[in-house]
Amino acid sequence: MKVLIIEDSPEIVEAVALCLQLRWPEVEIAVAAEGTRGIEILKSSSFNIIILDINLPDMDGFKVLQEVRIFSDVPTIILTVRGKEEDQARGLEMGADDYIVKPFKPRDLVARVNAVTRRATNVKTGREKPIIVRGKLTLDLTNNEITLRDKKSKLTPTEAKLLYILMDNPEETLTGEKIAYQVWGKEHTDTDELRTYVRRLRNKLKDNPPRIILTDYGEGYKFVTPA
Repeated sequence: MKVLIIEDSPEIVEAVALCLQLRWPEVEIAVAAEGTRGIEILKSSSFNIIILDINLPDMDGFKVLQEVRIFSDVPTIILTVRGKEEDQARGLEMGADDYIVKPFKPRDLVARVNAVTRRATNVKTGREKPIIVRGKLTLDLTNNEITLRDKKSKLTPTEAKLLYILMDNPEETLTGEKIAYQVWGKEHTDTDELRTYVRRLRNKLKDNPPRIILTDYGEGYKFVTPA
């Protein structure tokens, strides 16, 4: 596994690296103390996951993520002291796959990295059907792309996994807990984060007011096949 850590604190870099090395002794770690350098490294080499801080010396971590998402869908976990709900929502809406607030528990970090990389690997190895079609909507897991009425949009790996689960259970209400479990695994069942991802999917599907992903209040979410 190859990991890119974009973080300006040597202490945090050391702590994160130690956590990863204890869990994955063969891990390869690259480090960038600045956002611009991190982007340069990512453009020249491939990684399985990025650990990204927000408070960087040269540019805001959100801007780094925005730049990364232009050319890469590499799984990304934000690791930052900024724990406000609006910051977490912003990070997820911009394409982060998870958001961890410092100080972090080593066990939690390892579990999140494991869940995110496993999810991305499952998609790439085709453990789900590579293409699923419901009415006028097609989801292609080989490139995390949707086509709705001939209009294409790119998804992050997490968005693709969530939409796959909904499309694979058409016209069925799935509880938030069940969806979160299938998307993030037993290590992660944050239904508030799930709501953020549902909102992002609706934006990309131009599903406003919702007609494709419906909220069954008090129950969960239901996918309705678009005509």
